[in-house]
Amino acid sequence: MQQITWRADEQLVARVKMSAREQSLSMNEYLTRIAQAATDPSLSSNAIDEIRSRLRLAGLLSDFDARSAQRPDADAVAAARRRAGRGTPLSELVRTNR
Repeated sequence: MQQITWRADEQLVARVKMSAREQSLSMNEYLTRIAQAATDPSLSSNAIDEIRSRLRLAGLLSDFDARSAQRPDADAVAAARRRAGRGTPLSELVRTNR
């Protein structure tokens, strides 16, 4: 077994740590699974399915069945849109460094 050093910016490392923690994995195991998923060519024939298969194999992709999903109530969606339109515009937040 070999050991490597990984250099990355602090934000990426923090996101990787958080993702590993959410999967109840050590960072080593999490990064190992990602590397295995990214380098195993036998998982699929087209690029999108290949990536999904690799992430699923690594335990990093949750399954979602769109056929069993329910559409949200139209009135609830309309109410959420009205509420969303009343907030502070993003441009104002950026301008004031908030």
